Amino acid sequence: MSTRRILHYVLKIGNRKETIEFYTKVMGMKVLRHEEFEEGCKATCNGPYDGKWSKTMIGYGAEDNHFVLELTYNYGVKSYKMGNGFVGITVNSSDIINNAKSLGCSIEEQPSVKILKDPNGYQYFISDKTEHHSSDPVQKVTLSCSDLKKSIDYWNGLLGLQIYEKKESLAVLGYSDDQCKLELQCQGPVAHEQAFGRVAFSCPTTELEGIQERVKTAGGKILTPLVSLDTPGKATVHVVILADPDGHEICFVGDEAFRELSQVDPEAGNLIEKAIASDKSDEWFAKKGLSKTEKL
Repeated sequence: MSTRRILHYVLKIGNRKETIEFYTKVMGMKVLRHEEFEEGCKATCNGPYDGKWSKTMIGYGAEDNHFVLELTYNYGVKSYKMGNGFVGITVNSSDIINNAKSLGCSIEEQPSVKILKDPNGYQYFISDKTEHHSSDPVQKVTLSCSDLKKSIDYWNGLLGLQIYEKKESLAVLGYSDDQCKLELQCQGPVAHEQAFGRVAFSCPTTELEGIQERVKTAGGKILTPLVSLDTPGKATVHVVILADPDGHEICFVGDEAFRELSQVDPEAGNLIEKAIASDKSDEWFAKKGLSKTEKL
């Protein structure tokens, strides 16, 4: 079994209150951790923004054995232009659609799945199949690609993900049978726009330099060379940020320190509620006669 794990996908969000309500009340997820930051992340976790932002981890269980979401909120941005790089996430659940119907959410019916969109426009493919290998309801995250062969060569050849399924226009890859998978769909040119995300994996810290060198030798793109990220009073993690042939951002983080940092915080729900209640950015921008998406 691979010692590498898929961890989470980073989504930029504009309205925390509506978004958190969707993920907890419709998707049935739990708030796992919440942190507030006064300035941008050294590893650009919140995108190319330097101001105040927050990070909320949300999912069906601890990141040790579940694929979760990292919701990043920049106080000065109300919405992001959507691209086509992120296709959606497949979740196995018999409850989500009932939740969605009871709350009046729009549901798109398809033969094998039902599609929901969160308040930011991100898609979720809801399936109630009983046959799946993982105890994690999140089955796969789907990204678009422009050249399937190049993408497979990168993800399988350079990063070592196994190929679980391959068709003419799609491939499913992963590090282990019992983990969430990565699905690549060939849909033509990829445009990430402002809402581009990032998929994160962990590996033994000793492997990070080798991953970086392998990608560098192959002529691949390294967005952030191997760097240490300090968290006061907590473990120091080491990360390297890459980009695949279509510009999908990929974070590899040292597993040992990350497991310490990613423990579930029982106060996370209260922390995000307090942050939402104290966020006066809408009112501040309104007084200035500006929308939150306008640059000052």
